[in-house]
Amino acid sequence: MSLRKDPEMEPKPRNGYSRRGFVQGVGLSGAVGVGLLESEAQAQPAGGAKPVGPGEVPITLQINGKPVKLAVEPRVTLLDALRNKLDMTGAKRSCNRGVCGSCTVLMDGKVVDSCCVLAIDAQGKDIQTIEGLSTGPKLDPVMVAFVNNDALQCGFCTPGMVMATKGFLAKNPTPTYEQVEKGFGGNLCRCGTYVGIRKAVLEAAKAARGGKNA
Repeated sequence: MSLRKDPEMEPKPRNGYSRRGFVQGVGLSGAVGVGLLESEAQAQPAGGAKPVGPGEVPITLQINGKPVKLAVEPRVTLLDALRNKLDMTGAKRSCNRGVCGSCTVLMDGKVVDSCCVLAIDAQGKDIQTIEGLSTGPKLDPVMVAFVNNDALQCGFCTPGMVMATKGFLAKNPTPTYEQVEKGFGGNLCRCGTYVGIRKAVLEAAKAARGGKNA
């Protein structure tokens, strides 16, 4: 007995179309589509498609009192320029959204998150990083205060904390403990060393006044 269907048993086409014709048409169009994709892939250069976008442009940044020339794409942040172009790795990448403060630097004396500033927009600004705070073996008083108060554990957030302290004390040289607690809400410590950090800020403020209490 033959398993082949009797043509007479095939459902009659409606409106000029049949199920068999539809399936055959889909198979043919799929084969054509695959052939076109293969032809397009073969037409691509061996190295793949080239990225589209603006290339690197020369810029000059004023960092720790010195002009520094470099070339960056317009989309590169100040943080990435410091770390990847200038090998200044004190500022750390963590949240990359301006939330944790680990990438804090000073720009014209103001505390900023370098992950939220484009390097190209930082031109003409006075940029201070933790690399410029000490010369040789002599540490900045803020650094000394952090050491004295065990204000660090893993150290990942410490550069940002130190720079935030410099900016904070420049505006408020005689802070109270409560003011320090509130003023550092934008700097997070994954180790939870907040008590030591706050004491370090107060000690640094006292040292800046010549060891005198407020």
